[in-house]
Amino acid sequence: MSVEPSGGKGGDAARGGYLAAAGDCQSCHTMRGGKPYAGGRPIQTPFGTLYTPNITPDAETGIGKWSPEDFWRALHEGKSKDGSFLYPPFPYTNYTKVTRDDADAMAAFFKTVPPVRQPNKPHEMSFPYDKRALLAPWRALYFKEGEYRNDPAQTPEWNRGAYLVQGLGHCNACHAPRNKLGAVTQDETAGGLIPVLNWYAPSLTASRETGLGSWEIAEIVMLLKTGISNRGAVFGPMAEVVHQSLQHLTEADLAAMAVYLKSQREEDKPSEGGQRLTEGQGAQTMLRGARVYKDRCAQCHQEGGEGVPRIYPPLADNEAIVMRNPVNAIRMVLNGGFPPGTAGNPRPYGMPPFAQLLSDEDVASVVTYVRGSWGNAAAPVSPVEVASARGVPLD
Repeated sequence: MSVEPSGGKGGDAARGGYLAAAGDCQSCHTMRGGKPYAGGRPIQTPFGTLYTPNITPDAETGIGKWSPEDFWRALHEGKSKDGSFLYPPFPYTNYTKVTRDDADAMAAFFKTVPPVRQPNKPHEMSFPYDKRALLAPWRALYFKEGEYRNDPAQTPEWNRGAYLVQGLGHCNACHAPRNKLGAVTQDETAGGLIPVLNWYAPSLTASRETGLGSWEIAEIVMLLKTGISNRGAVFGPMAEVVHQSLQHLTEADLAAMAVYLKSQREEDKPSEGGQRLTEGQGAQTMLRGARVYKDRCAQCHQEGGEGVPRIYPPLADNEAIVMRNPVNAIRMVLNGGFPPGTAGNPRPYGMPPFAQLLSDEDVASVVTYVRGSWGNAAAPVSPVEVASARGVPLD
């Protein structure tokens, strides 16, 4: 894969390949075990299931007959070749910021992808969301087309980062709250629960959740490039983003994204909700959690929660552990997981699942213990929250 981030002419397919990686196109448009970009991957939403289309240059089932203008219209206007509205899980609300020159480069790249003859699978949307025409009022409310414009008050690096985060990176597609109609109402990355998956994408601007405000640029670049750092590791949906997209970006582009995100730092908000325990209940829960931690966790994460740098992430002073929504920590204990395998970390260490070994009470206790030890001070977790996380699809 080319790693040339800029330069060249609008039809430069090599640059387009780099931009397609930045946009994480292959992740959505490749079914597990399928041919690259041939589509068919199910995207579950609260409104039904969408199946990603074939975007290989096959003339009959892919986009082989699409012109650069057709490709530009899809990214910039959210419309297919025939003018029909595209469903917003295709993040055209972000891709509209892509410049015409970059869109043409991407179109040139997709002409070089091996064609695959694979008909698109019909969507399975519930009524009335299966009526594309009804997207018109949604678009009027929540979609504003327009290329990204540089902020003259900012540096070129900041503007490059903003372009990638807001546009091709479509970070707020996961890292922002959505309303009942599935729309991100502001161009923000304040954290949000990913629908159906029940995985919390943390705020990228509040130090309480990700710590980007206090992280050094080099630490952020390392995490995005390799999936691990001395301060943490990525798991869940973000692991796929690093594997398929971010590891292929240049360190300069990743640093630009970090510069932009750090500039958006917001004041930390106090934790909301959480289980209320009496003093006696809290002591009992912590004691039970300490026993589970000693038996199941301390060997890797160490007795003081310090972990092993770049192997087992620390639990002490780890913002991912004390997020206001504890579902990620719960699901990691239940299901385990691995950071992504990347060029910078080809053989990642993983965490085994404990769903079959620990009861809901055990999981709630150990997560509560971790969230309340070694300087961590987050709300306790209830067995009800653990029970609701069991059985949720991993993808």
